[in-house]
Amino acid sequence: MERLLSIAVAQPRCTAYDVRANAVAHAEAIRAADARVVVFPEMSLTGYELDAVPVVPNDERLAPIVAACAETGTLALVGAPVPGPRIGILAVGGDGARVAYGKVCLHGSEAARFVPGEPAMIEVDGWRLGLAVCRDTGIPEHAAKTAALGIDGYVAGVVHTDHEVEVHGERARRVAADHGVWVATAAFAGPTGGGFDLTSGRSGIWSADGVLVAEASSAPDEIVRAVFVK
Repeated sequence: MERLLSIAVAQPRCTAYDVRANAVAHAEAIRAADARVVVFPEMSLTGYELDAVPVVPNDERLAPIVAACAETGTLALVGAPVPGPRIGILAVGGDGARVAYGKVCLHGSEAARFVPGEPAMIEVDGWRLGLAVCRDTGIPEHAAKTAALGIDGYVAGVVHTDHEVEVHGERARRVAADHGVWVATAAFAGPTGGGFDLTSGRSGIWSADGVLVAEASSAPDEIVRAVFVK
């Protein structure tokens, strides 16, 4: 029997360092997405600001996201600096948040400030979703180690400049081809700090055979949705 999972990728506009305002924008996206899982870009709660204060799972500023997840039955995969410190993914549901992942493949100024995490997956309704953040997706070894955990999908939050609009699609197709898994990538749209005044947008979802099934434009606040099937 087929098993389905509705998933959305969101690219809300971001106010640098303003976790409270960004959490409200995330909550709005969750309510609009109509999906079991909603994936957000790298450091979506703070913008790509490497000196942002880590967000702890019990931070009261996450309350709007928790409330939206409780109302909709959604699991939100939110980008933020987290304790470690790591460039992390917070898994937020109706009962609260937890740190689900820390970026493994750091580079440059990231490596001077953060420590790497380990490959990880999260299980949702019988689906095993491997987690990734930005540069992770460009390192074949990361996808291979994550796939070795027995995943059905590979989901990532990224930030790319407007000149790199094709990058996450190329990486998604490679992961799908190499490992036979669905891929969902949420990319920033609009300015996000850290020198990213113009970002790519074009969040997308690719089937396990590498076909693009849903794609946003380059505009902020867009959400696209698809249904994983296995």
